[in-house]
Amino acid sequence: MRVILAEDSTLLREGLVRLLVEEGHDVVASVGDGEALVSTTAAYRPDVIVTDVRMPPTHTDEGLRAALEIRTRWPEIGVLVLSQYVEKRYAAELITGDGERVGYLLKDRVAQVGEFLEALDRVAAGGAAFDPEVVRRLLARTTHTDPLAKLTTREREVLEKMAQGHTNAGIAESLYVSQSAVEKHVNAIFDKLGLANTAGYSRRVLAILRYLGS
Repeated sequence: MRVILAEDSTLLREGLVRLLVEEGHDVVASVGDGEALVSTTAAYRPDVIVTDVRMPPTHTDEGLRAALEIRTRWPEIGVLVLSQYVEKRYAAELITGDGERVGYLLKDRVAQVGEFLEALDRVAAGGAAFDPEVVRRLLARTTHTDPLAKLTTREREVLEKMAQGHTNAGIAESLYVSQSAVEKHVNAIFDKLGLANTAGYSRRVLAILRYLGS
């Protein structure tokens, strides 16, 4: 797998480079700011980019905005955000579209190296990988109207697993229920949220995007 890393902490960046190389991946570039991330992506066209959110010069959202630009210009390239922060506005934009080849992990919650590597592989293979805490914050609402009010507790659990990128089979295994039960819950979620089966749109993605807070 060909990877570009964007991380302003030199120590962490070099550590990630060594980790990926040891796992047999080809790190074609490692950079420290969003502008360099976009330019090196244009030059090397990797399979996946891994980026932090806050990088120079303002240390606010440069990395995430660069990831959005890359996702728009080269949708075939996977994007995995690895950060301490959940930037709600741009994170919501990041998973629009088909919801494929995208992930968002929190540095402090990646308990094992294997979790990071598994998420990287999933994104490169065309899937999604979202930390449950990222999903929780994105689904949090500040208004008094709760758009999830129609869902049962189990349906909420299934929706959260969907947002993390799990397949129906993976959700069934995680929640210790049958796959047919998960399929019924998923269909119930779509029905309660009024998501019609329209060609060209992923109802799984729309079920998440409908409730993303800004």
